[in-house]
Amino acid sequence: MTTSTPSTAGSPADRPAGGSAVPRTLLLLGASGDLAARLLLPGLGRLVASGALPNLRLIGSGTHAWDDGQWRRRVADSFATAGADGPRETEVVRSARYLPADVTAEEDLRRLLAACHGQTVIFFALPPAITARAADALARIGLPPGTRLMLEKPFGTDLASARSLNDILTRLVPEEQVHRIDHFLGKSTVVNIIGLRFANRIFEPVLNSEHVACVDIVFDESLGLEGRAGYYDSAGALVDMVQSHLLQVLALMAMDAPPTLDARDLRGRKAQVLRATRLWDGDPVRWSRRARYTAGEVDGRRLLGYADEAGIDATRGTETLAELVLAVDTWRWAGVPFRLRSGKALAGRRKEAVITFRQPPRVPTGLTGYEQPDRLRIGFGPDRLGLDVNINGPGNPLELDQVHLVADFGPGELPPYGEVLRGAFDGDPTLSVRGDTAEDCWRIVEPVLDAWRAGKVPLQEYPAGSQGLNESLLAPAPGGVI
Repeated sequence: MTTSTPSTAGSPADRPAGGSAVPRTLLLLGASGDLAARLLLPGLGRLVASGALPNLRLIGSGTHAWDDGQWRRRVADSFATAGADGPRETEVVRSARYLPADVTAEEDLRRLLAACHGQTVIFFALPPAITARAADALARIGLPPGTRLMLEKPFGTDLASARSLNDILTRLVPEEQVHRIDHFLGKSTVVNIIGLRFANRIFEPVLNSEHVACVDIVFDESLGLEGRAGYYDSAGALVDMVQSHLLQVLALMAMDAPPTLDARDLRGRKAQVLRATRLWDGDPVRWSRRARYTAGEVDGRRLLGYADEAGIDATRGTETLAELVLAVDTWRWAGVPFRLRSGKALAGRRKEAVITFRQPPRVPTGLTGYEQPDRLRIGFGPDRLGLDVNINGPGNPLELDQVHLVADFGPGELPPYGEVLRGAFDGDPTLSVRGDTAEDCWRIVEPVLDAWRAGKVPLQEYPAGSQGLNESLLAPAPGGVI
């Protein structure tokens, strides 16, 4: 299932009288960074390979003094990691340009805009503070009509800066032309949450506080810092994962059914949920946890402790594991805890949303072995759907065993960044984050950040390769993890 509008790049309406495709330009600010090479360019390569972006010109800009040849090699290498090396991709590489620039300087920005032709998308692959300064400079010089903006998360560094950034962006272009990118919303598995919930009558009527005990949204990974000290040490697990990705998943899990899957309806439903979301009991000391990993072994690899990694300022107290419990104060979900966690350098990858159902009000006398609750599980890596149910097992038919039913989701047509790039070029903001929603995500976590900065919640430690915290806010991972 996908919410993306089919590409119209090859339609008659998208072609001038001569029959060739309308020129398009992707201007990538921060082109020399890790994000561009690792995620953005491979996704773009797959999108180009699909034929959805004919006549695309790719312009990279950054502070590195690269020439066109160095940039083209970077683009070609990144495309190759996604298997994107056909004739369409080769043409994009051949015509790619690189322009060194200070993206906060008006004259440099004018030079970059002059190099763009046709439908232009500007991607800010920049730290939040630089994004704000670049957007402010663009607001002073103006943009060509129809320009679309793509911003990489986090959107600001707190609630006040997110509001300030939104104020600048609204002076630049209409909200519908701002694509705040959370690539989790491009994952086919996450988008499939909508189909699972609202196209299956066996699930939708029981997804409420009458039947659900709790909802866990977990993104645990075995990877450590992996050379990302420059960004990660100023963000941490709460901002990097929970404030953005996991809250977007929460919105999809908890929203009411939208009347359609167009951007206004879908984003409106998500906004309603996040406006109703707050920290459980308003108590960050009781309902949040933070920790960072110490030295240990993960998957046969020896990891340094986070504080000993190159480029880390240990005095910052940056966390690599964050947990918090949230309440969604809507009619459907009042009283159900939503427990969110993300951690690095853990023993196993656990990337899933788990709906745990309440126990039946009464079980016939004589049945045993039903202590484990039913669970509906949506895996984000691997992309699977799981259902844990109690049935009679081998031997005594009155003794129940829990079984784990698993089905694989079909792969998406494009990787996440390919999906969100297609949305921007198609002018479809369905998979992007609306401005007020971005602010609400900061509002939700701000009490936690304030408590952590004040030292009210201790920074715990866990060995790399362990299960994490001994006193977690989440129950241990149940059997049959998908």
